[in-house]
Amino acid sequence: MLFINARVILEGGILQNGFVRTKGAEIIEVGECKKNADKSCCNGSVSGTNGAFAPKDGETVVDCSGDFISPGFIDIHSHGGGGFDNMDGSPEDIEGAALAHLKYGTTTYYPTTLTSSDEALFKTFECFRQVKKNKSNLPHLPGLHLEGPFFDMVQKGAQDPRFIKNPKPENYMPILEKGEGIISRISFAPELPGALEMADVFHKAGIMMAAGHTAATYDEISKAYDHGVRHLTHFYSGMSGIERKGGFRILGTIEAGYIMDGLSVELIADGMHLPPDLLKMILKLKDHDHICICTDSMRGAGMPEGPSILGAKVGGQEVIIEGGIAKMPDRTSFAGSVCTMDRTVRTMVYKAGLPMWEAVRMASLLPARFMGIEKKTGSISAGKEADLLIFDNDVNIKQVFVSGKKM
Repeated sequence: MLFINARVILEGGILQNGFVRTKGAEIIEVGECKKNADKSCCNGSVSGTNGAFAPKDGETVVDCSGDFISPGFIDIHSHGGGGFDNMDGSPEDIEGAALAHLKYGTTTYYPTTLTSSDEALFKTFECFRQVKKNKSNLPHLPGLHLEGPFFDMVQKGAQDPRFIKNPKPENYMPILEKGEGIISRISFAPELPGALEMADVFHKAGIMMAAGHTAATYDEISKAYDHGVRHLTHFYSGMSGIERKGGFRILGTIEAGYIMDGLSVELIADGMHLPPDLLKMILKLKDHDHICICTDSMRGAGMPEGPSILGAKVGGQEVIIEGGIAKMPDRTSFAGSVCTMDRTVRTMVYKAGLPMWEAVRMASLLPARFMGIEKKTGSISAGKEADLLIFDNDVNIKQVFVSGKKM
């Protein structure tokens, strides 16, 4: 395919009159269109790396009509969407959630679990393997993100306390063995007894590690960094901040996120979990190369307002979707995000003040880099997967392509 008349979003800016050429599943060329006398673009005359050329025989031309063409979004933290939860217990539930996010621009999706019984977790493993084996017309599904069960009770948030455990070998080795080859990331509290020993085992297995639902001090996060922790799960949510002990101020996980350059952070960029002014502060204080945006969505993402369930259908918490977020029934607190990746980009541009290219970078290249898949996807450049989006100024998704195939 040859995409023309596009504002091409690149890693460091926007190519205003650009084109993108794909062959099969791969991007093979990116360049700038020459304007014709009638001010049309690429109508038989394209300037690229190989000089002027016309569309090739058999090549489908996609006229973007001045809209943006962007790398596909990568959601590294999502529990569900479209009325489905990843832990509902069937392959169709994982597929349904992935498809719900695909239409909003997520071309790479990491299904995320909640703290649960081993039985429920291992059932999710089985369902995910079936989906990967039979996947069709879905986003890329590189692996699972395990959110729990090794958390600090002080920062448990919505995690079910019945299943929170300390990271003892008899607790985590069965998870590692049952999840062989499909666990991409685990979020855990590194201050727990045995946590760093577990981190060494998971790191050796090639699993990306993140600190989350943690009461760790700055010093404890520093030690965890030495054991492979490189990321903070949903920055500010479920983590410790500065406090006073015996008159002394003790820095927490939040401060570690700012001070430690090697730590990346993920933001639930729905504009509500982190209000716009807080997003602006984060952008002012944290190196932008180490910020990802994600949805951390529950089943209500992409669904109309009204009653919903947080967690699995069986045993989950009744909640209500209202005003663009899930709330507890008594409305005293949030109960989860219902955003999609297009909304996260829109929030970062129109509420936090980022340029479009940089917000897209936080939704594509930077999460790809954290997950170690940046050589395959995450930006528009020759040799990468043709995971592409076409959207307008308001980030309304018009077309989605996964590996060069229109979805």
